[in-house]
Amino acid sequence: MSGLREKQKAHRHDRILEAAAVLFRENGYEAVKMEAIAAAAEVSIGTIYNYYQNKGDLLVAIVSLEVSEVLRVGEEVIATPPQSAEKAIDALIGGYVEHSLHYLSKEMWRQAMAISTQQPVSPFGETYTALDAALVRQTCALIEKLQDLGLLSREADAQSLGEVIFNNTNMNFISFVKAEAMSMLELRGILRRQHRAILQGWKTVVVL
Repeated sequence: MSGLREKQKAHRHDRILEAAAVLFRENGYEAVKMEAIAAAAEVSIGTIYNYYQNKGDLLVAIVSLEVSEVLRVGEEVIATPPQSAEKAIDALIGGYVEHSLHYLSKEMWRQAMAISTQQPVSPFGETYTALDAALVRQTCALIEKLQDLGLLSREADAQSLGEVIFNNTNMNFISFVKAEAMSMLELRGILRRQHRAILQGWKTVVVL
């Protein structure tokens, strides 16, 4: 019975997150009421408050879901990266940004960024920071893997290089979500060009 209850609980949780994501995207974060989310998820308002204290908690849960999925995909890139440093970085970073609009809209990202900035020591702000840190660690792990494969020089500081690449991605992603007219294609082009310049000088030639 306990297994069934856990499955039902997980199913309710998934329905709540799915309903919130859809309503936030369609109507805008500010306009959506918790009661509307409960109705769309077919649960009581009390059930939602058992999981989340407010809309901000729901938003960070959706961001967490987003990041968890890209981290899983990122592990696959690290396990079998393309045989080029530039292509490997593009595969990892491309996965981050391409998946970013799967659950969240640009407006939702702006809200999440604003809350994390305004409330840095709140549970929301700390969770958001922790998710960014996980992405940084994964980027650094890919740099180390590329060094192991001989695609990047061992003289490169993997930690610093990974941080620079992620921070550059983050800066450009902020510009992307601020500009509604900016396309994913434009973002990917900018990141490829800039990361090519960052990696220049650290690449090695693989002798077959």
